[in-house]
Amino acid sequence: MRTILRRALGFAWVLPALVLVGVFVYLPLVQNFGFSTLKWDIYSGSQEYVGLANYLKLLDDDVFWTSIWNNVLYAVVSIVFQVFGALVLAALIESIRSVRWQRALRAIYFIPSAISMTVAGLLFYFIYEPNLGPLNHLLTAVGLGRFDQSWLGQESTAMPAIIAMSQWQGFGYSTLLFAVAIQRIPSEIYHAAALDGTGPIRRFVHVTVPLVREMTGLMMMVTISGAFQVFNEVMVMTSGGPNNSTQVLGTWLYRSGFVRNNFGYAAAIATVLFVITMGIAVAQLWVTRRKRVEW
Repeated sequence: MRTILRRALGFAWVLPALVLVGVFVYLPLVQNFGFSTLKWDIYSGSQEYVGLANYLKLLDDDVFWTSIWNNVLYAVVSIVFQVFGALVLAALIESIRSVRWQRALRAIYFIPSAISMTVAGLLFYFIYEPNLGPLNHLLTAVGLGRFDQSWLGQESTAMPAIIAMSQWQGFGYSTLLFAVAIQRIPSEIYHAAALDGTGPIRRFVHVTVPLVREMTGLMMMVTISGAFQVFNEVMVMTSGGPNNSTQVLGTWLYRSGFVRNNFGYAAAIATVLFVITMGIAVAQLWVTRRKRVEW
């Protein structure tokens, strides 16, 4: 009886949180799926049930597939730089013997992450400006003037330019998290590996990488999910142009709903975006749990 009362009391404590999550998270998800089955003009208020027509329309939407490709490209580059690159940099910083230099380098790399994404986008919009921006002037100054171009005005360079800006902005945050994870590794393990004659590269591969696997899994999940929720940087720098070459799922969702006034279609895009991010999260959690059991 006492055990039942304890469980009931525990459930009573978490019940308000469950209600809030249900009302503000799960209920909107269900409502969004319902909206995706409508042809909905929000300005006139007219609604027409169309079933799965909006989802079938996605299959023939070239901009939708361009958006998915841009999100995938964003995710791949982010994994390379913000996960593996940040892990290597964090290991290099933590290998420095001077505590003062360690703190200074952590601060230097973290400063871009303290800048909001909107401000960073505006900053790089000016840097990429073809006539007044410093990037083209720098290329000319070092004898590489032939590479001068309108970085955000060409389909071939606009998306890579946006991705480069986002890596600069988020790289330091990932590095700091990996540095904290490395600090939690007992120093005795590194001393034992050094006594066995293990070099720094092998210590990194066989000691550091396995012992920060949980942080690596978390960063993989956060990075990939974040790559599919990109919005601010694209809206600030190109608004999806030129010629929709930099559209991502978030911006195409916004344009479909608030510019083209097709909220049912926008809801369908949102549903696809939710399914993708949820699938990635579940897969990553499954892989992480399986590796934890194996190790």
